[in-house]
Amino acid sequence: MTADRLQFALAAIFLLLGGWCLMAPAMVIRLTFRPDLADATDQARFLMGCFGAQAVLTGMLILIARFTPTTFLVFGLVGSIPFFVFDYWFVFVEPVLNEWMLLDLAGNLGILIAGIWGWRLSTAGRPSR
Repeated sequence: MTADRLQFALAAIFLLLGGWCLMAPAMVIRLTFRPDLADATDQARFLMGCFGAQAVLTGMLILIARFTPTTFLVFGLVGSIPFFVFDYWFVFVEPVLNEWMLLDLAGNLGILIAGIWGWRLSTAGRPSR
């Protein structure tokens, strides 16, 4: 595995899940929210689409950016840990989301792993300062 391939994998996570939210917001709402909260209203679809558009933008930026070791590490940590808290909170503390949010958890794990792995790959063989 190379750092470039990990960067592509990071982008793919955002493009696939974000694209799904952007292109099929009602489906995402119906699948991921608890049944009593899964009304795909115009407002809910709009907000899910906005969320998806931001994720697609992030995925595109990941594709074209030049990742340094620091970029991999910060993106892996900041791009995943707050979302672990979000998923935990809205599945267990304030149950709004259902078990389908494990897809988001898997994506967040992928972001964390790719970020740390990319950092390790891109620092291997580099002299320390």
